[in-house]
Parts: sequence; structure tokens; C-alpha cells
Amino acid sequence: MKAFSASEVAQHNKRGDLWVIIDSEVYDLSKFSDLHPGGPTVLLDADIGELGLGMYDYVRANYGQYVAGQDATEAFFSLHLSEILSLPQYTRLKVGVVQGHEDRLEQDSIPLNAISKIPYAEPSWLTNLPSPYYKPHHFEFLQAYRSFIRGVVLPDARAREEDGKPPSQHVLKEMARLNIPAMRLGRGEHLKGRKLMDGVITEDQVDHFIKLIMIQESSHLHSRGYSDGLGGGAVIALPPIIAYASAKLKDLIVPQVLDGKKSVCLAITEAFAGSDIQGPGPNRKGSGGIRTTAKKVAGGYRVTGTKKWITNAMWADWFVTACRVEDAREGDGDIIALIISRGEGITTRPLKTSYSSGAAGTAFIVFDDVFVPEGNLLRFRDPSGNGKETPVRRGDGLRILLGNFNHERWVLAAETVSIQRAITSQCFKWVSLRHTFGRPLSSQPVVRGKLANMAARVETGQGWLEQIAYWMDCINNGESNSNSKVKAKAEDLASPISLLKMHVTRDAQATAADAAQIFGGRSFTRTGMGRDVEHFHRTLLIDAIGGGAEDILADLGIRQALRRMPKGREARL
Repeated sequence: MKAFSASEVAQHNKRGDLWVIIDSEVYDLSKFSDLHPGGPTVLLDADIGELGLGMYDYVRANYGQYVAGQDATEAFFSLHLSEILSLPQYTRLKVGVVQGHEDRLEQDSIPLNAISKIPYAEPSWLTNLPSPYYKPHHFEFLQAYRSFIRGVVLPDARAREEDGKPPSQHVLKEMARLNIPAMRLGRGEHLKGRKLMDGVITEDQVDHFIKLIMIQESSHLHSRGYSDGLGGGAVIALPPIIAYASAKLKDLIVPQVLDGKKSVCLAITEAFAGSDIQGPGPNRKGSGGIRTTAKKVAGGYRVTGTKKWITNAMWADWFVTACRVEDAREGDGDIIALIISRGEGITTRPLKTSYSSGAAGTAFIVFDDVFVPEGNLLRFRDPSGNGKETPVRRGDGLRILLGNFNHERWVLAAETVSIQRAITSQCFKWVSLRHTFGRPLSSQPVVRGKLANMAARVETGQGWLEQIAYWMDCINNGESNSNSKVKAKAEDLASPISLLKMHVTRDAQATAADAAQIFGGRSFTRTGMGRDVEHFHRTLLIDAIGGGAEDILADLGIRQALRRMPKGREARL
């Protein structure tokens, strides 16, 4: 490509003959200037001078020059996303480079898996600070997974979030090839014989920190509906199948879902039952509670009812469904969990929500007298590991469903913290790029105060997440505190996980408000430099409500804590 001196470029400074320099590359905007979204007056000093337009005044006041024939790097990146320069319609405007002119942003040289140097853009374990949790294989995995997310998934995510279509098949096939769906479930028999991320890690290295890396890297897509569409239903529906389904059903469902051939979703919530799934029951006064019924018949159940806001339901082949038993003989009103295969009597229709529900497959489900074999009941198994069923007790179904919420809530909390981190990073970039009254926005104390609050929120949330991830690994490995006589168990995490999710989703709302103030009008514009802030602000309540609303989780967390309150002298003031 031809090299030009800055003085040569400066000669092309009028309508019909207009060049600019951006990052040491020369662009010929002669024909494009009239098509420029901001109009040609932004580029041409003569026209702007005659009209006295505000955009011209902004450029001149903050950058001291017109852009026609000049180095427009700072002005350009204060008004445009850097990715614009890589679009085909703009790359063809490039006519040369400036010799001896250093790239200011060096965007082309940044690898996909690069670790950001923006303050608080990365968890502290990716900085020069040590961590007690992460090992070298975690870093190797992160680099491989980040390359996959940014190189393969991100282009598809942006397109599908906008057009409302499901994730493209080539993305899902590549995920299955790398065994990403299997790794998202953590360590277990389902990993046996699988090559993980092209051999970057082994099955015994898969822990909750690997899961945390996957969750948080995917959150940087800024495509909330699409992210759920990448098998989000399986992440919360497969664990109860693996733990409580018969061997026959597990062998049928789990491999096909993990290999990307079939899909499964968790169908609990209804128009009648959100966080109050237990409720008073259909035969008692009051509102709330599961109303989808499972009537006991010969060989199984007849299921009738509806489910609402179910992720991946539009294309799911199986539904892990919460039902209330309708049986005059025994178990009337008890909640059970059934695996229902898509077939006659089941209809799904899409729901429009604040995120791209088409990309997420979010749906309303109708079960119309659907027969479900008795063997499809999720039930407790002999703890010895032989798979033998234990007698069904009242409340087993509810315990199975509620026990799965710990995992779901931790996942949602991890997503929330990571999205906040990405937004905080963008705010750091914006306050450094944006100039007001001739000075960077970062020079304003009130703006720095907002950044301080945002950084503090994301770091406290990350620290709590990692602490709980460590506890979950310890419990899975049978480890307990050596100073305690009581063995640690999963139930001990119900309170801290509930409070964690409540805490980080409330923080997310504060961070969204701060980011909106920093980005101004761009924060409610669905395209351009503030698009991710707009998307975050529009979709953040999904995680605040999903898996249990904040007020419900706050109460649950404290009720669980109060159960451990000692009695006697220790409890006295």
C-alpha cells in the first residue's frame, strides 16, 4: 500500500477531494463524505465554519483542528466504535499509510485472547496480583476459550441478537466438538472419554473455576438472549437429570444433549408461580404455586397445565417439568419433577421479552393431557452409587428442584458480575476518550467517583463468587474446615449463594445507572458507542428475577442463617 507524508494528505481537504488519517492509515472520503451519517459538514471546515454547527465546534474545541486532510484519530475514536474500520464498506476507502507515523491504538495487532490492560477490565487473577485459586491450566484454558468466544461466537451473537434467530448451527457444532456443553456441567462421569477444548485441559482439571471462566467469558458477548440460547437450558436442566433420572433416561438424554444433537430445558415457572413455586396448592385458597397437574394413571401420569418464561423451550426435545400431583389416594398436592418428551399434546409459542427471546428460545408451554411414563419421574437414588431407587417420599420433588437452584443462582450471579465488569471497562475507555470543555471526562471528580463505585462493586462480587466456587469444589471433594466437627454439605451454601445473587443483581442496577450517566444519550441508543450500556440497562432485570427475585432470596438467605442460630448464653447480648 502506498505511503504518504502528512503534508501530502493535508492537500486533500475540500469537498470532492477529502482525505483523513486514522491510526496512521490514509482514507479517501471524497465520495463517501456526502454519505457520512453525520453529514459532510462534520468533515469539511469551510461548510462547518459557515454553518457554525455544534459538531464542528466540538471537534475544534476539543481536538484543535478540522478533520479534512488531517490526522483524525482522536476525533474519530471519540465518536465511533473501533470495529467500524474493519467493515468491508470502509476498508475499501483505505488508500495508503503514513510513513513514520505510529499507530495510536494498534487495534490490528491485538490478539483475540489478549489480556486487557484497562483498569478493572479483568479479574485480579489475570493481573500481576497472585491468586490462591487459579493454576496455570486455568490460564491456558481461558486463552483458548476466549479465542473461541471472540473469534467464532461473537460475530454470530451480534447478528442473532438483532434478528431474533437461534444461534447458528456452525457455532453449536463447534461447541459440541470442543465439548463445551459437557464442561459447563463441571466434573463428573459425563466427561469420561471426551477431549476437552482440543486437549487444553483434562477431565480432572475441570472445576468450578473452569466453569466460572466459561460463564464470565460468554457474558462479554453483550447479547443476553443469545447467550441463553447457547444451551442455557441444558446448564440448569441436565444436573437434576444426571443426579436423579434413571440410568436408561440418562443414557438416552445426556449424550445427545452434550453432543449438540438434542436440547433440554427446565420448566418450572408459570403465570401462577414465579419465586413462590410451592404456593398454597390448587385445592386451597390464595394465589401462587405450581398449577400444572400430574394425574396418576396406570403406568404413569397425565400432565395438564402451562409454563411461562422457559429458556430454550422453543426447540427443546425434553422438558424437566415441575408438576403438582393430582391423586385422591395419596400424594395429593405434592410437587414432583417429570422428564417430558416433546410430542402430542405439547405446544410452545415464543414470548417477547426485554432481550432477544427468539435467540434464547424463550417460550410459553402448554401441556394438554400429556402422558408421561412413571419411569420419567426424577427421584432420589441410593447414595452408595448403585443407582437403585429409594422409596418416594412426600416433598422429594420439591427438594430436587430447590436443590438445583444453588447452581442456577451461582451461574446467574457470575454472569451479572462479568457483565458489570465489561461495562465498567467501557466506562473507563469512554471517560478517557470523551472530552468536555476541552478536558477529558475523566478529569471530573464526580465521574471518577462513579468509576470508584463501579470498580468496588465488581471486585467485591468477584471475590465472593470465587470464595463460593472454592467451597463448592471442597464440598464435591468431601473436604471440610479442619477446625469444624461438622462436615460441609451443599445445603450450607443456600444462604450465601442467595445473598450473593441478591447483592450482585442490586449492584448491577446501580452500575447501570452510573454507566448511563457517564455515557449520556448514547446509553439509551441501541447502536453506536453506547450500545452495550443500553443492552445492559434493558436486560439486567432478567438475572435479578430469574432463579428467585431479590427480595425472596434476601429472605431465604436470612431464614437459612437463622436456622443455625445457637441457643443459650451465646445467643444473648
